[in-house]
Amino acid sequence: MVGRQRATELCRLALGLGQADQLEAVLMSEESSLTRFATNYIHQNVAETDARLTVRAAFGQRVGTASTNRLDDEGIRAVVAQAEGIARLQRENPLWRSLPAPPIAATGAAYEDVDPATRDCQPEVRAEAVGQLVGQVKAAGLSAAGKVSTGLTEVAVANSLGAEAYMAGTRAGITAVVSGETGSGYASRTAGRFGDLDPLAIGRTAVDKALASRDPQALPPGEYTVILEPPAVADMLQYLAFLGFSALAVQEGRSFMGGKLGQQVMGDNITIWDDGHDPEGLPLPMDFEGVPRQRVTLIERGVAKGLVYDTMTAGREGRESTGHALPPGFGYGPMPLNLFMAAGEDTLEGLIAGTERGILVTRFHYTNPIHPVKAIITGMTRDGTFLIEGGKVATPVRNLRFTESILRSLSSVDGITRERQYQGGYFGGMLVPAIRVSGFTFTGATEF
Repeated sequence: MVGRQRATELCRLALGLGQADQLEAVLMSEESSLTRFATNYIHQNVAETDARLTVRAAFGQRVGTASTNRLDDEGIRAVVAQAEGIARLQRENPLWRSLPAPPIAATGAAYEDVDPATRDCQPEVRAEAVGQLVGQVKAAGLSAAGKVSTGLTEVAVANSLGAEAYMAGTRAGITAVVSGETGSGYASRTAGRFGDLDPLAIGRTAVDKALASRDPQALPPGEYTVILEPPAVADMLQYLAFLGFSALAVQEGRSFMGGKLGQQVMGDNITIWDDGHDPEGLPLPMDFEGVPRQRVTLIERGVAKGLVYDTMTAGREGRESTGHALPPGFGYGPMPLNLFMAAGEDTLEGLIAGTERGILVTRFHYTNPIHPVKAIITGMTRDGTFLIEGGKVATPVRNLRFTESILRSLSSVDGITRERQYQGGYFGGMLVPAIRVSGFTFTGATEF
């Protein structure tokens, strides 16, 4: 762990070596450990420690960015010179306004949520978790593959306008895919503390699905009522974040939110927001420009309410950043990383019991966008797809390919569970319920 003091010192050192009109230094440090298993045996245990300093330099509206893993004086001096050299060669960017300055950006703020047991988790501890999970898999005559991960991420930000902030947090996850000869099951959980994960419960969920999905039957493509479990719902929300909740996506004319703010775009039982401070998720209280994250309501009772901004996209509209900048050089613009979907009043069992005929979907696989403005995606079901008849799970079915608009699906939700699950995502994650959707379109079938 680099620590707040050292990380801040490195950023300050970079700022003191520059000549640009404005200068920003972002230090991202990560300690990550991973234990992988397959066919019920651990086959890989790796650990990585990395720290990267990224410098952004601006001469007027000419901006350059450079990164380095060398954190000695010579390495930092070289990366500052490289960023400034790149900036001098750039054309002026008419969209560039400024780096964020206090009070919009933080001054001396520090956010730390580090669990020592997760940060210092040893291979033997992760192996014990694998053993607990795999033990019940073996007992069921099945085979498991997956991973157990632990890690720590630190981010320090400073700029020449006086902004300075630091955050650090731990993260852990367990993912399992359990397979038999003709069926498979899946379960995955993410938390800020390794101790909050239950390997036995995760394994049991995957085993139960694998046993229930044996000998799947073919089902013709078409429109079905579907019950989407949290992993599938999280997949849809992550694509909404990527395709449309970003101010840059709207400004570039590629978002389903474009021209729709204040209008109904989903059902009135759907509310989605982003909150980097909520402890029910994995808090990210500031962005990668040092701006504190605001809670942003994106969809309120089906109405498009808001977007997330970084400094550049906010400057184009004469407003302030909401604190959603990604790390320098990512190029995607701002993005919500801590998504929440409002719970309902149902249970998963109740949704199934209230479905005369439909399909229960555990998760999606190989999802890709087709039409960003209409939020149409395509993908396949995976690791537990079941036919519901007469309010009961009747039989496993072979996986199906879907092609569907997320907006249309979330306009056709007639059931939402009270219970929500946290699913890990890019940096942060999503806390989501299970939902029931009518008229979900499956366009193809598979042989497995």
